[in-house]
Formats: sequence, C-alpha cells, structure tokens
Amino acid sequence: MSGTFMGMPAFPKAAHEAVGNATLRANLRHATHTIRDKRAKAVAELDDWARLREAGKQIKDHTLRHLDHYLVQLEEAVTAAGGTVHWAADADEANRIVTGLVKDTGGSDSEMREVVKVKSMATQEIGLNEALEVEGIRAYETDLAELIVQLGKDRPSHILVPAIHRNRGEIRDIFAREMGSWGRPAPEHLTDEPAELAEAARLHLREKFLRAKVGVSGANFMVAETGTLVVVESEGNGRMCLTLPETLISVVGIEKIVPTWRDLEVFLQTLPRSSTAERMNPYTSTWTGTTDGDGPQTFHLVLLDNGRTDTLADDVGRQALRCIRCSACLNVCPVYERAGGHAYGSVYPGPIGAILSPQLRGTASEIDASLPYASSLCGACYEVCPVAIDIPEVLVHLRERVVQGGEFTRHGAKVTLKPAQGHAAERAAMRAAGMVFARPGLLRAGQRLAARTRRVHPRTLPGPGRAWSATRDLPKVPGESFRDWWQRTRGGRDDDGQGQQHGKKPESGA
Repeated sequence: MSGTFMGMPAFPKAAHEAVGNATLRANLRHATHTIRDKRAKAVAELDDWARLREAGKQIKDHTLRHLDHYLVQLEEAVTAAGGTVHWAADADEANRIVTGLVKDTGGSDSEMREVVKVKSMATQEIGLNEALEVEGIRAYETDLAELIVQLGKDRPSHILVPAIHRNRGEIRDIFAREMGSWGRPAPEHLTDEPAELAEAARLHLREKFLRAKVGVSGANFMVAETGTLVVVESEGNGRMCLTLPETLISVVGIEKIVPTWRDLEVFLQTLPRSSTAERMNPYTSTWTGTTDGDGPQTFHLVLLDNGRTDTLADDVGRQALRCIRCSACLNVCPVYERAGGHAYGSVYPGPIGAILSPQLRGTASEIDASLPYASSLCGACYEVCPVAIDIPEVLVHLRERVVQGGEFTRHGAKVTLKPAQGHAAERAAMRAAGMVFARPGLLRAGQRLAARTRRVHPRTLPGPGRAWSATRDLPKVPGESFRDWWQRTRGGRDDDGQGQQHGKKPESGA
C-alpha cells in the first residue's frame, strides 16, 4: 500500500521496540525540546497569534467546503500561464503520470534517467522514488535531511526534520560510507562538525543541480486566483531545483490550495514560526506557469487525491486536511518523543499522522487501525496547531470507527470494516462503565467501596487489563471521593438529588 512502510508492525509493537533504544530517545528529546522552545518564543512575538490561528482555520475550512470550485479555478489559471494540469485519483496514477513525463523529456540516457527533488511529503506518500527506480530513473533528494535519509537507506521520521533520529556522528559515517556510490564522495577526514557536513552535502549536490534536466517538487500552497505555486524552505536547494531544470513536475495534494494571495499572507506568518521558529522562511519561491527564457520551460502540475475526497466526506475527520505540515504537533507530543516517527509506519508520523494516515489509507490494515491509539489525548497537539486542528477529537472519532466497524468510502467504493478483533473486553468495559455513570447512586456506592478497600492496592490489573498496567503505575484510590468531600466541606447537593444546604440561605441576587 503506497505510503506505508511495508513490513512494519502495528504501532504498539513498533513503539515498544523503539522506546528501548536509548540513543533514539536521546536524539529525539534533544531535538524536539530545542525546536518547541524556539517556536514558543517566535509565536510569543505576535500579539495577534490567536487571531491569525483562527483566520487560518477559517480560510482552510472555507476552501475545503468549496474545493471543487477552487480546483477548477486553479486549473484554468495554471493552463493560461503555460502549465499543464494532470489529475491523479490515487498513488498508482500519480506515479504513472510522473514516470511518463520524465521519460518524455528526451535527451541522452543519463539526462533522462535522473531527476532532482525538492523535499515533498506528497511524493513520499505515493512512493514516487521507488516507482521511478523501477523504471530505471534515479531520484536525488536535495534537502539535507532527506539526503541523509536517502544515503542511509533509511526512512524519514519527522515532517520537518526527516533525519531527526540521527546524531552528527551517525551522519558523518553515512556520508563517508555512501556518498561515493551516489556521486561525488565525501571529503577525506570528514568530521562531525555541522559546517563540514553541510559543505560535503553542498559539493555533492552541486553537480546534480547543474546536470539534471528534470526537477520534481511538491508545494506548500497553491493560489487559485493566479495559478501560483509556493515552496518555502531554508537551505536554497529548493530554489535550485525549481529554477535550473528544463522541466518541472510538481505533485501536490488537492487540499494545499488557498483562494487568494491575501489568504496566503496568513500562512506565510504562521507556518515559519510553527515549523522552524523563524519570522519568515529564508527562501520563499513562487512560480506561475512558464516564462520564456526564465526558469523551466515546461511545467506540469499533478493534483493528487489519494483518499483526500474520502476524508473530506467525514464531518469530523476532514479537519485533518487543514494541516500545513508545520510539525509543531510532533515536537510537543510525549508519545512521538519516546517512540519516534518510524513507529507510525507512515510518512506522516506523530499526532497528525495518527489521524491523517488512517483516513487517507483506511483503517482496514493493522497499522492504520492502531494509529488512532498512538496518543495520550493530552491535547498539547491541538494547543500548538496553527490551524486549530482538534486532533484529540479526531483520534476519539477514529477509535470509535475502529471499534465499531461499519461502512465507509475508500477511493469511491464502499468498504465494510468488521469490528476490530481483540476489543470485545474493551467494549464490555465501556458498557459497564456507561451503566455505572448513568446511575449516580451506584457510582457513589462503588466509589465508597473502592475507598474502603484502598489498602488492598494491586500492582497490576487482572485479565485483559494486565496489558494496560504492565507499563503503567496504577493510581492509588483516594480515601474520599470528590463528591463526598464536596458534600462534607461545602454542603453541596449530591447528583442523585440527596443532601441539603445545612440551613444556609442564598444571598440576595445570587
């Protein structure tokens, strides 16, 4: 299945293995804490951050409600500017389109069989590099972190910093060992100093920028009114890929559209602060079609669906399509910090991946059915999201879908999902809890019984609960419930209508 790390186990098993890797945890802890602290300072500089956040949410929701209109407007504008628009229903169709376009570029065999790439989540989602390789075409990643991942025969583990799980020593070893087989080798006696590593990457990539005839990109945004595409980045490699090749092919998810340039202004303020903690990105590249004698002379835009319209049909889940790929939610997530991105089995890791991947791919697979449970529901992800995606709400919604099963739409076809196996005990427990919570007297009796027997404090739960308590400390039962404390100290009325106010009368005007 495109976008899935094939052979990966479900999240619980993958995460269990990851948390045992002390080096991985140390790398993630250092990187995520550094990024999120810088982000907090950058956001605090803006007095109107809350209003910008709400504006971004409203723009995205409006666009998604009228997506059909804005996509047609975009196609007309791109075509009028000299570009060609292709529509791809799924990953296979997108890969066929791009592969065919690369083969049609002409030139010598060496020119035809390589492309340079701007960092793109959409092309990773569809497995474009692998599809090109099958056809004898080598795709060179030019973003520094993506280069590290590619040379290391690795997988991205973070949206913004794909090699966040690697430290400087590991990167040096990868460069020294692998660069020669992909082009210019690393300098002799390369150290792990950041400046030396960056210089080795620059020299390695420069020859590829100057030679390649085809560039492949994604886009952070597409402006419907003019047909303009936007890529923001920090290294300059994107600018090289977008301007030097003769042909540019951009693969972009249909949700990346905004109606006007005025709308774009909001996201050019919120995205850099939420992602790299910068006031603005060092490189903001925009292009509209083609221009004679300037930049690529042939431009193709591949608009990718791949489950997005199915997600749009879900009233709760569609808010995931607001995502602008800032990665702020990953950097505050306690689960991601300990498990790492690979455990999610998707190019979209962390909290946003836990709600986006199951919707784009469906929850029929073991991996995708486990992802909505890859969260503590602490809500930190919602607090930092620059477009106010209520990730906990969507997680609970998807958990309900997994447990209950039912019918949903996947790529235009109805799919029946059987209730998840192994959740019978959970459903029974929820029904029992619902019965107790619906009867205040029964709840109060249970609380008092628990308080009186609290000295018998088990370390683990029996039966199916053992899996939960095996990795958690059971909380101690308090000696008095909140309800009893409230009635004893405040004279409050109990939920079942019992109790009194101890003769107190309300003050006038109360």
